[in-house]
Amino acid sequence: MAKNWIQFPKSEGLASRQAHADLPEGTYEREFGKEGFFGPASHIYHQNPPTGWTDWDGPLKPRAFDTQKLNGGHRGPWDADLLLHNGATKVRFWRQDKAMEALARNGDGDDLIFIHQGAGELFCDFGHMSFRDGDYIMLPRATTWRIEPSEPVQALLIEATNDSYLLPEKGLVGPHAIFDPAVMDTPAIDEMFRAQQGDGEWQVQIKARGGVSTVTYPYNPLDAVGWKGDLCPVKVNWRDIRPLMSARYHVPPSAHTTFLAGRFVVCTFCPRPFESDPGALKVPFFHSNNDYDEVLFYHAGDFFSRDNIDAGMMTLHPCGFPHGPQPGALKNAFTPKKAATDEVAVMIDTRDPLEVAAAAEATENRDYVKSWGMANRARLK
Repeated sequence: MAKNWIQFPKSEGLASRQAHADLPEGTYEREFGKEGFFGPASHIYHQNPPTGWTDWDGPLKPRAFDTQKLNGGHRGPWDADLLLHNGATKVRFWRQDKAMEALARNGDGDDLIFIHQGAGELFCDFGHMSFRDGDYIMLPRATTWRIEPSEPVQALLIEATNDSYLLPEKGLVGPHAIFDPAVMDTPAIDEMFRAQQGDGEWQVQIKARGGVSTVTYPYNPLDAVGWKGDLCPVKVNWRDIRPLMSARYHVPPSAHTTFLAGRFVVCTFCPRPFESDPGALKVPFFHSNNDYDEVLFYHAGDFFSRDNIDAGMMTLHPCGFPHGPQPGALKNAFTPKKAATDEVAVMIDTRDPLEVAAAAEATENRDYVKSWGMANRARLK
């Protein structure tokens, strides 16, 4: 059913005519909206940063985790450390240093693999693909596959539980904006794929229904000689993404959507020029997390809106409180120190609350919540 929101655009008191630009002097703008950045919204202009808290008690606090402190030593993807989960997705961190000894198949939903570090070869039902750092590899549900790393692999696994990954609707900018679907690579029935076929015992480990089933074959079941159709794994690298941007307006995170499922979206923040209009915000705007839990995985570069965040770290901002740039970034809200960003990050926004697994708890920076607080107010001056 279409949503008939109660809407009557209105302005009260001191307010900017254009969101995220020309803010009333001495104010801090906060976006208060529905459905992430896709629904109706108002902009509230505060005298103080909406994140200027002095204390925090309770489960909704912002949290940060360091995947580089996980033990690793995984034999395959189903050994990967579970970090965050709900009924619609599972987010794991996977380290694979050598070739998988068994094939994997996910019976619970589509898998999206983001290669944080490493390189190698992926073999699946449909053929062979090489991969490198920064690749997204989307594996449709029930695809049988394995990897052979040429460099030790660290990867983020994002499962669309009982669901499928889609490309976002690009509306007015057309289907070739952000990235042209033609840049997506697909598996090939090539010489390397044919060379790995043959007799010899192989196992397929099928993850489904809360467990792993193992099927044993006297030959390699990745024995295809060809295929046709419009369903297969696809690969796209963040370097092929051309961010949607405006010289005069800070576009919302939803403009950077790369994949989406029924209850969450996956966005990619890539290097881009800062907005050139002197009145336009140059940093992410404060916003109230009213409907979505927000996860950011920091892949590479200088994370300009966060302090003390390194590559391989992950933050979680549960829905229910406003957040935005930290004091170090807020100083440069309108006058950035350089011409462009140089960060790469993966964002996962989930419509349902996420649970934090034990592996993530063990790597948590419990002082992260303090990084916005009143103690940092002097840094704004």
